[in-house]
Amino acid sequence: MEAVSALILIVALVGLGLVAAVTGLIVGRRRTPKPLPNTHTDVIVRPPSEAPEDEAAVELSSPPATLEPEVEAEVAPVDEAPVLERPEGTASRLVRLRQRLAGSQGSLGRGLLALLSRDRLDEDTWESIEDTLLTADIGVAPTQELVDRLRTRMRVEGGTGADARTVLREELLTLVDPSMDRRLQVSGEDGRPGVVLVVGVNGAGKTTTVGKISRILVAEDRSVVLGAADTFRAAAVEQLATWGERVGVEVVRGPEGTDPASVAFEAVKEGVDRGIDTVIVDTAGRLQNKAGLMDELGKVKRVIEKQAPVTEVLLVLDATTGQNGMIQARVFSEVVDVTGIVLTKLDGSAKGGIVVAVQRELGVPVKLVGLGEGADDLAPFDAGAFVDALLG
Repeated sequence: MEAVSALILIVALVGLGLVAAVTGLIVGRRRTPKPLPNTHTDVIVRPPSEAPEDEAAVELSSPPATLEPEVEAEVAPVDEAPVLERPEGTASRLVRLRQRLAGSQGSLGRGLLALLSRDRLDEDTWESIEDTLLTADIGVAPTQELVDRLRTRMRVEGGTGADARTVLREELLTLVDPSMDRRLQVSGEDGRPGVVLVVGVNGAGKTTTVGKISRILVAEDRSVVLGAADTFRAAAVEQLATWGERVGVEVVRGPEGTDPASVAFEAVKEGVDRGIDTVIVDTAGRLQNKAGLMDELGKVKRVIEKQAPVTEVLLVLDATTGQNGMIQARVFSEVVDVTGIVLTKLDGSAKGGIVVAVQRELGVPVKLVGLGEGADDLAPFDAGAFVDALLG
């Protein structure tokens, strides 16, 4: 029995030993750390197939390439004051415009000189001279007067080329009439502004002329306010506002369809209150209903003069329209007391004789001429320079 008991004891001890060994092995495996992945704590090296061996390694401290860089907050730009245009001075503008006028109108003078320089001035020659003048839109009555004076002087003084040029220049100058007062009345009295009312049909360049006149006045250091009283055309109001922005001139405007007289009144009132030198008022130019046009322009002028007298009424005519322009001139002269004429588009196909014709028709001087689309292509009319340009 003792032997059996001893054997059981030994088997039990061996079993306990095996259990302890297995248990220790399991616990040991659980406590053994797994090996670290094959990385480095300082650098990340790309596989040789993706990067050359001599390429610099990327530091781990650098931000990963998949992250977008931080974007700095945008600072709103500071609004800068608009740069105002400085109009060209009157002297340099006149020189340039004389050159352009000579290029476009010289054919009239050259044609007349060629006829007057002939050895024999017979009736056919004088008829050709008369036709040339009529073609240039000078008008029937002024043409007959000029031909009669030329015939008398050429018969008395001779017919050499030099004499012909001198005689023709003097007679053309007399026809254009240099004695007319061509100054713009842009100054008021008793501390009130000068008020310039600009009239003319739509399409003649009226609104553009208002903008160009404002540039001339700004160049002379005068303060200006513009009144956009052509309220029937939204494009005219916007166009005038653009001109005002370019030279720093305030534009008084109202909603489309506003009573033109009320806009004109507010513009002149603004000029009076602020002590402005000159107020220029753009007006509508519809000729479909003469009676309506007359009433409208008459009302505008009456309302303006509750604030300050109108010192200048400028009629803008397209020089290329010829006799149609003369019809317009007659209508507007009946509507308002026109004091001066602005001839636009006097280059290209325009005939220089329109200057003489319109002055004779209205009895008022051409004060300004325009010879192009440029902002400074408007200048005071000079009779001597005009005749010299005609003669080339």
